[in-house]
Amino acid sequence: MHANQQKAAFWNYFCSSTHMMKRLHTIVCFLIITINALAQPLPPVEIGMPKVPAMRLLHHDYIDNNQKTIQKLDGKDDGIFTVSTNDTLNKKATEALVIWINNLQAKVELNKGIDDNTRYKWLRAINEMLNSFVTGYKIKSIKGTQFYNLIVAYNDAMELEWKSQSIQSIIEKNDIEVGEIIISNYGLKNNIGIPSSNDVLLLKKIYKYPRRAMSLLNQNPNASFADSIIKSIAYKDPEQLYNYAAAPNGLGRKIQSINDPLIKKIGLLALMKTGRMYFPFLDNLYKNKISMDSITKVLFDSTGYYKLLVKTQIEYAERVKNNDTPLVMKVLTAKLKSKAVELFINEINGLHETQFEKIRFNSLIPLSPQDLYYVAVLGEEEIYTSSYLGVYKRIFEKMKTPNADTLLAWMQYDYYKKFIKIASNYNMLDDFLKRMDKANAEKLMRDFVTGLENTKTLEDAVDVANSYASIYNPEIKKLILNQIDENLALSEAKGNKRGQSIYNLLSIIFMSMDSSNKVDLVARLGIEGVYNMPINNLKDTSGRIIIQQFFYGDKDGQGVFKSFFRNYPSKLWKRVEKEQWVELSSIKGVPITIYCNKPFDNLLDLDAKAQEALGRYLEDNEIRPTIVIHRGHSYFVASTIEQLPSSAKIVLLGSCGGYQRLSDVLDICNNAHIIASKQTGTGQINIALITSITENLRLGRNLDWPTIWKNLEPKFKGDSKEKFDDYVPPYKNLGAIFITAYKLAMEREEVIN
Repeated sequence: MHANQQKAAFWNYFCSSTHMMKRLHTIVCFLIITINALAQPLPPVEIGMPKVPAMRLLHHDYIDNNQKTIQKLDGKDDGIFTVSTNDTLNKKATEALVIWINNLQAKVELNKGIDDNTRYKWLRAINEMLNSFVTGYKIKSIKGTQFYNLIVAYNDAMELEWKSQSIQSIIEKNDIEVGEIIISNYGLKNNIGIPSSNDVLLLKKIYKYPRRAMSLLNQNPNASFADSIIKSIAYKDPEQLYNYAAAPNGLGRKIQSINDPLIKKIGLLALMKTGRMYFPFLDNLYKNKISMDSITKVLFDSTGYYKLLVKTQIEYAERVKNNDTPLVMKVLTAKLKSKAVELFINEINGLHETQFEKIRFNSLIPLSPQDLYYVAVLGEEEIYTSSYLGVYKRIFEKMKTPNADTLLAWMQYDYYKKFIKIASNYNMLDDFLKRMDKANAEKLMRDFVTGLENTKTLEDAVDVANSYASIYNPEIKKLILNQIDENLALSEAKGNKRGQSIYNLLSIIFMSMDSSNKVDLVARLGIEGVYNMPINNLKDTSGRIIIQQFFYGDKDGQGVFKSFFRNYPSKLWKRVEKEQWVELSSIKGVPITIYCNKPFDNLLDLDAKAQEALGRYLEDNEIRPTIVIHRGHSYFVASTIEQLPSSAKIVLLGSCGGYQRLSDVLDICNNAHIIASKQTGTGQINIALITSITENLRLGRNLDWPTIWKNLEPKFKGDSKEKFDDYVPPYKNLGAIFITAYKLAMEREEVIN
C-alpha cells in the first residue's frame, strides 16, 4: 500500500490543524480531538490487508500509483490532497485517498464470496475509477471537492453490486459528475440498476442544463419522463423544441405524437419548408391573434414582412410592460434585426460613397418612423456612422410632429435605453432630448440610470457611463448624478451589494468629469492611471516598443498607407520593405518598431492575407505589440478586432464610429487605453494622434493624455475641430473606465470573502 511516511503524514494532518500546532500542549490537542470525536464520526478504521498473491500485486501497484498521482494533483507532494481552502474538506479528501481506497482493495481480497477472476475484475475497476477521476480533474470536468463523495459512493455501489442490488439510490443522491464515473465503471456496468440510473442522470442533466434539454433527451427519447419534459420545454423554450420537432428519429416522432395544441403548432411549423418565417409569430398564431394566411401574404414581400415583424414586436413590447412575456419574443427580435440589416443597413452602408442621399437612402422610403426606429436601434453593430445619422434624421422627417415623446410612446419604450445609448454615441442625444417636453426628458433620463442592479450583465451600466460623456446640458447631467446618488442610497438601504458597487463607481466617475470636484479618479477607484500611460509599460524585455498598424486595400486605405510614411523622416526612422509588410524603426531615441501590413487589393482578400502573414510572423518570433492602430473605414474594424493581440495596452480605432466597439476591445485587451471617434474618423486627425504618440515615446516621455489632447486641439479649426472633439481620449472613456473599475472591485470583494 502507501509508504508508512505518507500514512504518518495523513494521520498527523488529520489529528491537527494550524491553530492546534501553535503554542498548544499535548493535553490541549487531546481534548480537542475528543471534542471532535463527539461532534462527528471518526474516520473509518483501516482494514488490515491480507497477504496478496504475487499474481495480483501488480494490480494493487496500479492503484497505489494512482493514489500517489491524485495526492500530487494539488501541486504538492506532502501526503495531503488539498482540494480547497477548507481544512475539513481537505481532511475528508485525504481520508478517502488513503483509508477508503486501501479498504476497497482489502475488501476485494477478503471477500470470500468471489473468485480470483472476479478479484481481478474489481481491482481493475477500482483503478479505472481512479483513472477517470484523474482525467476529469485535469480537464476540470470534476472537482477535487467531489473526490470524497466519489470514493464513498463507489464503496457503497460496489457492496450493492455484490448483493445483486440496484445502485440507483447511489446515483440519486450524488452529483452528476460522480454518477457518470460510477455507471460507466467496468465493475458496475452490468448492475441491474444501470437503466434506471441512466434515466436519473439524464433528468439531473436536463434540470441543470435546461438550454440543452432536447439535445439530452435525444439520447433517450423513450425515457419515462420524456412527455413531461417536452411539454415543459414547449412553453419555456419553444425554439429548442422546434429544432427537434421535424427530426426523422425517435425524439422527432415523440414530439409529433404528443396531443398538446402548442406542441402541435410547433410540430406543424417545423415540418414546413418556410416554417422559420412563421415561427417568430408563434405566440399570436397559438392564441389565434393572427392567421397563417396573413403571414403567407407578406412572406415574399420583404418590406411587408419587415413591417409585420415591427408591428408584432411593438405588440409584444406592450405585453412585456404588463408582465406578460410572449413566446419566442427573442426569436422575433432576432429575425427583425437580421431583416433590418439584410434589407436596409447593408444597402445604405454599401452606398456610403455616393454623393446623392436620395439614391443611398432610397430603400428607406416605404418605412415608417417605427420601422426606422428598429433599423437604428437593432443595427448598432453593423450600421456606419453616416448611415445611422441618415436613419435618425428620417425618423423625425416622417413624423407630422417630430416629437420624441410620441416616438417612444409608439414604440412602447421598447429598447429605449439602447436608443438613448446609440444616440449619445453619435452625439445626437441632446438633439433627441430637445425634441420632448422638459419634464418628460428628465424622467426619461432618471429611468435610464435606474434599475442597473437588476440586470444580469453590465451592458446597461456601461451604456449609462458612455452616454454621460455625451451629454452637454448641465441640468441633465446634474439630474443624472442626483439620481445615481439616490439609487446608491436605496441600494445601501436594501443591502444590495451589486447596486452599491455599480452606483458608487458611476458616481465617482461622473463626479471626476467636473474638475471643480477635484476627484482623483485613479486613487478613488484603485485602477491604473487613465490619465497617462508610462512608457515602461509599453516596452518589451529588450526595451523596444512594438506598434502594429492594420491597413486595408480599398482606394482610401491605399492612399492612407502611402501618405503615412511621409510623416517619418529618414534621418529619424529606417524603413525596411518585406514582401507583405513594412517595418519602420526609430534610429534615434527610444527604440520603436512600427509594423504595417501592405494594403493589397481587398476585393481579392490580399490585404487580409498580408495581415495574417504579419500576425503569424509576430507570433512566431514572440514579438508582442503593445500599441495597435486601426487604419480603415468602420466596416473593416471588426476584422482588426478579430486579430487584436491581447498584449495591446493602447488601441487607436481610427475609423468612423469606433467608439461602438469599446467592449469588444476590452474583452481581448484588459485595461487597454482606447482612443476612438464617436462619429467620423479622419486621416488628418489619426496621423496627428499617431505622430504625437510615437514622437513622445521616441523622446522617452510617458503618454500624458490630457497634455497630448491640449497640444493637439490648436491644430484643428472649423470642421476638423468638430471631428477632433468627437475623438474620446482614454481618460474620458467612461464605459471602459467603469468596466475596469467594476472588475477590480469584484476581485477585491472576492479576496475579502
